[in-house]
Amino acid sequence: MPRGDKSSYTDKQKRQAEHIEASEKKEGRSDKDAERIAWATVNKQDGGGRKSGSARKPH
Repeated sequence: MPRGDKSSYTDKQKRQAEHIEASEKKEGRSDKDAERIAWATVNKQDGGGRKSGSARKPH
């Protein structure tokens, strides 16, 4: 999977990233920075893309 590929994320994670990105743009961030911050936030919250249910370890 190439860098920047968002296909492994769930629909919920993608919606969260869109919402965060819109908020960051509203605060005056550039498009590139807003997207970077949004995906970094989603990754921090969920540990990255889609995970299998049984293999997930509790935080």
